[in-house]
Amino acid sequence: QVTGYLDDCTCDVETIDAFNNYKLFPRLNELLQSDYFRYYKVTVVAPQTFPRDGAEGSHLPHRWHLLCFVFQDEVPDGIRAGSYKYSEEANSLAEECEEAKRLGAVDDSLSKETRQAVLQWAQHDDSSDSFCEADDIHSPDAEYVDLLLNPERYTGYKGPDAWKIWNSIYEENCFKPQNVKRPLASGRGESFICLTKWVSRVCVEKRAFYRLISGLHASINIHLSARYLLQDSWSEKKWGPNVTEFQQRFDEVLTNGEGPRRLKNLYFLYLIELRALSKVLPFFERPGFQLYTGNESQDAEMKHLLLEILHLAKSFPLHFDENSFFAGNKKEAAKLKEEFRLHFKNISKIMDCVGCFKCRLWGKLQTQGLGTALKILFSENLIEKIPESGPSYGFQLTRQEIVALFNAFGR
Repeated sequence: QVTGYLDDCTCDVETIDAFNNYKLFPRLNELLQSDYFRYYKVTVVAPQTFPRDGAEGSHLPHRWHLLCFVFQDEVPDGIRAGSYKYSEEANSLAEECEEAKRLGAVDDSLSKETRQAVLQWAQHDDSSDSFCEADDIHSPDAEYVDLLLNPERYTGYKGPDAWKIWNSIYEENCFKPQNVKRPLASGRGESFICLTKWVSRVCVEKRAFYRLISGLHASINIHLSARYLLQDSWSEKKWGPNVTEFQQRFDEVLTNGEGPRRLKNLYFLYLIELRALSKVLPFFERPGFQLYTGNESQDAEMKHLLLEILHLAKSFPLHFDENSFFAGNKKEAAKLKEEFRLHFKNISKIMDCVGCFKCRLWGKLQTQGLGTALKILFSENLIEKIPESGPSYGFQLTRQEIVALFNAFGR
């Protein structure tokens, strides 16, 4: 059902599949297992109050608000080179999380060695001209989590609150006029008719923005369907593919033709983020840039792998032509670019209202990753002016943005 060329692109589904599955993803997956890319900082306080309409069932179960903490009075030295292991206490708490059925809780357990390492990373970033601080990095409510301990999968988070999140994102942030029906009012049927006509009429930039959000939504739904909780008993929890769940969201017949469009929007999202990786190569190629964890040999090895991935991304034969973005009047282009930025900022705030901590973690990470990709595409002139050595004052990426960019693309 999903084949052939993509709208607004010269690329086709088959070319992307072959390039990703056999060339890029195996290398990217190896990179995302490394210490630099597996730790992401996220706010772990209770979710913001989301505007409610008084509908029954809108209150979250208590278990969505539970976290597994490791309380450490002192943080001793360094990362253990090449043989990272979780502390006994951390492993114990991870098991308790599963046993207590805290499916939506973020496991934020880190070994003592890793807690010291992330402090060193922060100090390195603060002293480096290559990075600027992210807004919430130093918030007392922000904690590092291990993404490998917190895979993106089904947690049971659904119902009115989950629908409100996506409805709000589509209604308020996709440049959609009020008379166009919301895309998520129902799972099928008439709600998509006006939307499809609207998407075909708007300018390429606004159409692309909608398709990016739709692609992000599709990506999240695919992962929830692929790692669904198939068995939940006191003796065993088993995750695996749920074909029925996938079909309800993407089957052409069950969605009145909308499902394949959603999947094509995922391919469109892939092309945008792939193009961003190909464009940002000069930033990472500089000799002074490090994937700093304190382990020099591992850092050098991961930078070599990172550059290999970026050169591979650049070699892709059918890249999206971002020159069609903001190609008209400079004032109008600047205005639209600022609108994009504000919309993404607002979407990030909406993600703060997600009641399930793991869902919020991956929602925020992928939103920031996509926002970083657009930041790169909008900054092409600045990236071209980056000196081969010395600091890059015109264009900056924080460690948080780098981790989000590559993990979002990995999703």
